Amino acid sequence: MDAVSLLSAVAAPANTVNLWGALGCAVAYSAALLATLDGFADLILARDDAPAGRLTPGVGLKFGSKLAAAAIAVISAGIVLALDENWFAFTCLTIAFVVVVAIGVVVMLRHTRATTGSGPRASG
Repeated sequence: MDAVSLLSAVAAPANTVNLWGALGCAVAYSAALLATLDGFADLILARDDAPAGRLTPGVGLKFGSKLAAAAIAVISAGIVLALDENWFAFTCLTIAFVVVVAIGVVVMLRHTRATTGSGPRASG
């Protein structure tokens, strides 16, 4: 073994995780999460303000664009983490995203039930 190959073997790290890539993907996941929750909040507020609980086209477009942007960010960040073989970050961020979005959906559905009258009625 000559000195050049020995030096390259010592200098080359063994498949380390790209921490900057993982950090960037975590930021993308969190931004997508906040955009999704903001979209759910807009939907709840718009239903309260709109006549008969219907969405105006502008509010529907705003809600859809936030969800589309969140989906693009999560999918692209997931692809980057998968290509980097950072399965720990991929799994943790995906589970956190799914759990928080599921909580947001539950809150939105509870609010919808409460406003449509299928929930518990107040006595009076």
